[in-house]
Amino acid sequence: MEKKESILLKDAGIGYNGAVGKLQLMSNIHLAFYPNDFVGIVGLNGVGKSTFLKSICGLLPLLNGELFLNGKQITQLTLPEIAKKIAVVLTEKIGGFNLTVFDAVASGQIPYTNSFHHLKEEHIAIIASAIERSGLKKYQSKLLHELSDGLFQKTMIAKALAQQTPALLLDEPTAFLDYGSKHELFLFLKKLSEEENKCVLVSSHDLDLVLKYCTKLLVISENKLELIPASEANKNTSFVTIGKGFI
Repeated sequence: MEKKESILLKDAGIGYNGAVGKLQLMSNIHLAFYPNDFVGIVGLNGVGKSTFLKSICGLLPLLNGELFLNGKQITQLTLPEIAKKIAVVLTEKIGGFNLTVFDAVASGQIPYTNSFHHLKEEHIAIIASAIERSGLKKYQSKLLHELSDGLFQKTMIAKALAQQTPALLLDEPTAFLDYGSKHELFLFLKKLSEEENKCVLVSSHDLDLVLKYCTKLLVISENKLELIPASEANKNTSFVTIGKGFI
């Protein structure tokens, strides 16, 4: 049976609508990402990796073209419907008065609750599982502003897990983690794609981890985007060029 795309871009233009007009970073994009994909997004600083991720989850509207999530055009979906299809972990920190780790992770279940956001037993069980799997159980009562950068990043990943989406996007999730924790996170994401049939996209400058764990690479340069199997990365001229730029 042919796989259905988790994320599909058709003739898409990505960039920003500014005060002086459109700033287009990428154009004529035709890309599809599927369940079980674990895609590493690589490219030099400023090339548009974060912009790409924000565009395929609806945080930034496409300048042109179409975006489909699980076969449905994103413009035809409500915000709660989008939140049930795709979760995103960005580098920007969120704040909140007296928010604990549990509170932050619990917000991932908001799309599944009623208008008063009342948490039932089934919601709490999902939240507890996300906290446990992310290694945060002993920190769940701590306030967000008390957390180290690494623990805060893990909290945001746990929130995304609690969101129970078929697609998961992460922008530089290893930026504040030690080397061992970076490997643990990539291995965890790989298991999510393999065992839970999730489509996982992660931008990273950790090329060794991307090559070790990801199944595909999306190479972003100033001129083009290229999706290649990870096994072919070292044979690909554009990837080798970008790789040298990181060293």
